[in-house]
Amino acid sequence: MTRKTERLQLDRYLPYRLSILSNTVSGAIARRYAEGYGLSVADWRVMAVLGLAQPLTQKEICARTRMDKVQVSRAVSRLLETGTLDRVVDDADRRRAHLRLSARGEAIYAEVAPATLDWETRLLEGFSAEERRALDALMARLQAAADALDGVK
Repeated sequence: MTRKTERLQLDRYLPYRLSILSNTVSGAIARRYAEGYGLSVADWRVMAVLGLAQPLTQKEICARTRMDKVQVSRAVSRLLETGTLDRVVDDADRRRAHLRLSARGEAIYAEVAPATLDWETRLLEGFSAEERRALDALMARLQAAADALDGVK
C-alpha cells in the first residue's frame, strides 16, 4: 500500500496524538484555574506569557502562544473586563495597545503558576532525569521541524 492509498490510523498519527495529549494535559490543569479563578485555557496562556514578559501587544501574544487572533482577542477582552489586565495605548501608534498584568492579575499569576508547575512535576515524576532531558530535546526538535514546515522563522 502506498502513502496515497494508506488509511490514516489516528491512534498512530503523531499530530493527532500530540493534540489529544495537549488537550488532556491542558484540560486537567485548566480545571484547577477555572474553578478557582474563572479562567479559560486561553485566558491562562495570555496571563502566563505576560507573567514572563510584559508589556506585550496582542500580536506579540499571538506569536508567543501560537493562538489565533480571535482566541487572543476574546481572552484579552475577558481579562480586561475582570480587571486582570491593564491596557495602555501606544502614543506612537494609537492603533496598538500594550498589555500587562494588573495588580489583581499579578496576584492570580503568583498563585496559579506554582500550582501548574507542581502539576507538571507530578505528571513527569515517573520519568528519570535522563528521560526528561530526552523528552525536552525531542520536543524542541519536533517544534523546529514543524516551524520549518510551516515557514515560521
